[in-house]
Amino acid sequence: MLDPVYYAVSAVMWAWHQLFALLLGPASGAAWALSVVFLVLTLRAVMIRPFLAQMRSAATMRALAPQLAELRTRHRDDREALLRETAALRSAHGVPTLAGCLPALIQLPVFLGLLHVLHSFNRPGLTFEQNAAIANYVFPPGDVRSFLSARLFGAPLSSYVAMPQPLLDAFGGHVERWEVVAVALPLMVLAAVATHFTARHALEQNPVEGPGAAVQRLLPWVLPLGALLGGLFFPFPVAILLYWLTNNAWTLVQQRLVHRRLAAAPPVVPAPPPPPEPVVARKPGAKPVRRHASGHRPSRKRRATAR
Repeated sequence: MLDPVYYAVSAVMWAWHQLFALLLGPASGAAWALSVVFLVLTLRAVMIRPFLAQMRSAATMRALAPQLAELRTRHRDDREALLRETAALRSAHGVPTLAGCLPALIQLPVFLGLLHVLHSFNRPGLTFEQNAAIANYVFPPGDVRSFLSARLFGAPLSSYVAMPQPLLDAFGGHVERWEVVAVALPLMVLAAVATHFTARHALEQNPVEGPGAAVQRLLPWVLPLGALLGGLFFPFPVAILLYWLTNNAWTLVQQRLVHRRLAAAPPVVPAPPPPPEPVVARKPGAKPVRRHASGHRPSRKRRATAR
C-alpha cells in the first residue's frame, strides 16, 4: 500500500546521491549522509507554502482570541453552539480546520518511507553479498553495495544502537557497537535539543489556556525523549537521527524567520459587530412610538406638526 511512498522517497534520495557521488565518490559516507539531509530539505521546500499558511492561521487565531473568549463565555453551557460558532468564526476569517495538521500529515509518510527504505538495505538473515545483490526500490544492486560499504565516522548509516551483532556483521567489514554509539549518541542529543527549542518556541507563539495548558507546557520536555529513547531502544538508524536533526533545525530557523515577519505585519482582523439593541415590549394600550429614519425619537414639536 505504501510502495508509492517508498519509491518516491528512494527516488529523491537516489537523485541527490548521484549528485554528491560526482563530488565525493559513490561509496563516500558523506555523500550518502548529504543525500539524506537534502531529502529533508527537498521535503521542507515543498512544504513552505503549507507552513506559511499554518503560521498565518495561527497568527489570525491569536488576533481572534478576545472573540473566542467571548464565545466561550456566552456558550459555556452549550458545547454544540460553541463548536458551531467557533467554526463559523474560523471560516469567516479564512482559517481552515486542518491548517495545523497539514505539515505533520505530509511529513509522517516520508519519515515512515525513509525508515523502511533504510531497513531494506540490510535485510535480516542475509549476508553482505546477498543484500548487495538485491535492488532496494529505485536503488540498483551497485548502489546497495555502495550504501552498505559507506560509513559516517565509522558507523553505517542504516545501523542503530540496539542492532543485533549479526546484522552489524552483515555490513561488510567489522563494525563495533561503540562505533555506532559514538555517532548515534551526539545525533540523538542534538536532535533532542532542536526538538525542545522548536516545541518551546511554538508554545511561546501559541500559548494554550484552559485544562490542557499544563500538558502543553510539558511538551518541550516530553517530545525530546522521542529522539533519545527512540535512538537508544528502537530501530532508528543513524540516517533517521540525521533526518530528525535536520528537520527540527530547519523548523526552528523557519519558525523564527516567519514569526519575525508576521510580527512586523500582523493580520488585520475586523472588530466584532456590536450586539443588537434589546427590543422593549410595548405595554398593552400604549401608543406606538414612531421613530425618525435616523433611528431617533421625533421631538414633541415635530409630532405636533405631523398631526
